[in-house]
Amino acid sequence: MIDTKVDLPGLQLKNPVMPASGCFGFGREFAQFYDLSHLGAIMIKAATATKRFGNATPRVAETASGMLNAIGLQNPGVDAIIGEELAFLEPYQTPIVANVAGSTMEDYQEVAAKLGNSTVSALELNISCPNVKEGGVQFGVDPELAYTVTKLVKEASAKPVYVKLSPNVADIVTMAKAAEEAGADGLSMINTLTGMRIDPSTRKPIIANQTGGLSGPAIKPVAIRMIHQVYQAVDLPIIGMGGIETTDDIIEYLLAGASAVAVGSANFKNPYICKELIDQLPDALSAHQFSSVKEVIGGAHYQTTST
Repeated sequence: MIDTKVDLPGLQLKNPVMPASGCFGFGREFAQFYDLSHLGAIMIKAATATKRFGNATPRVAETASGMLNAIGLQNPGVDAIIGEELAFLEPYQTPIVANVAGSTMEDYQEVAAKLGNSTVSALELNISCPNVKEGGVQFGVDPELAYTVTKLVKEASAKPVYVKLSPNVADIVTMAKAAEEAGADGLSMINTLTGMRIDPSTRKPIIANQTGGLSGPAIKPVAIRMIHQVYQAVDLPIIGMGGIETTDDIIEYLLAGASAVAVGSANFKNPYICKELIDQLPDALSAHQFSSVKEVIGGAHYQTTST
């Protein structure tokens, strides 16, 4: 019997697989395909203080081994999310991680305080969205700002806080340490890499926002490298994400140092992907001679030390 359970701050996971924020909405559409209680957790779409319509269209473009998006944090606002979306998810036996976003420090505090009094199990502090004009990644590329906003959110809510790190920095370890020093309970990494595509016919960027966030298998090696680095530098659990499509991808993330994983853009190609990975994971672990998920976490580091 393979043990797939993982315990993280605020999150008792029956398995380490959850959909990534922004790639699963609030679960309503996916609930038509399978029981959401199968999921280890659900990272819901970002919440801001007020309703956001997002960026102009087109917002997405396909790329080799991935996709660009510039949705711009479209969401109905934190009050509607608490009143309608969390109420919809409440019957499912799955922890909810709420993604907190904003344009100012005060926005983050307000959203965190309201979600802190809701049924969510933990907060994911989004300081890494590359597709908004204010806030977002502005806080995620400066360690002092990352420290400040993390500390303010910790003061505003008693829920465990996972800081979502941006890969669009020169030194990911410095950012991770800033989050840890501010009191973060965990990290989620990585968000998308800033990219662009240009239409040869129009000679203009395909996405109306001009730039977008690159996700999918193309970014997986970057994510694995950064998680491997951060795992050695901080004492925080990591939820890894970026291009996960197979059980071997999950094992690779766990070996690098992630304690759990989030599946993002693969949900757009296959709405059953999370459940399929969960169903297949025990056999995959057994094939690699592991008896539990916990046994895999950080395994690449132990191997490096012993050779």
